Amino acid sequence: MHERTTRRDRRNSRWDEHRRARREQLVDATVAAVGRCGAGVGMEEIAAEAGTSKTVVYRHFADRSELHVAVCTRVAAQLTDRLRAALATTDHPRGMVAAAVETYLAFLEADPELYRFVVAAPDRPVDADPIRTLSDLVGDQAAALVAVALEQAGRDPAAAAPWGHGLVGLVRAAADWWLRADRPIPRADLAAHLTELAWAGLAGLLPDARPVPVPDPEEQQ
Repeated sequence: MHERTTRRDRRNSRWDEHRRARREQLVDATVAAVGRCGAGVGMEEIAAEAGTSKTVVYRHFADRSELHVAVCTRVAAQLTDRLRAALATTDHPRGMVAAAVETYLAFLEADPELYRFVVAAPDRPVDADPIRTLSDLVGDQAAALVAVALEQAGRDPAAAAPWGHGLVGLVRAAADWWLRADRPIPRADLAAHLTELAWAGLAGLLPDARPVPVPDPEEQQ
């Protein structure tokens, strides 16, 4: 009996691994299809890119929204890694703001259609998406940094969440305009303008400009 259960468990484990791998392949295909067809890519184009049918895609993802969430999760992880690496290059608060803004803009400029695909979530209940939007995830990271800055300045960190998300909203709104306007100014200039504006608000939090340690996302969970 125990042997039969073990064999069944192994088969289930192999099947689970196959499904995970297939889902990753379909996310790869979606990213490639977005690159080829743009942010408005349809499920037919995604299935064709994957070399399969929509029926097969829907065996692994309940609907387009679920597939969108999987792509968002991948892109968010990539951006978060890059932001963390950029923030680690300096411990000066203004330098961290500049690094984060530049990294965000460089990320979306490298693949604007994928960025548009990610931030333009399909219609669905808000609580159906575990990460909501890419901006929300980045906003959480920014809020964690602002909370550290407030605590070090001896101030109540309660404002960290609205300020952190507000900073991301500032950058995203400007970045969205920049893409719609076909990048009328160089990325470096836009990054400098946004850094100056963001720092004008944050500088009051750190009158002595002490270094700010980057919070470890794993410790926050």
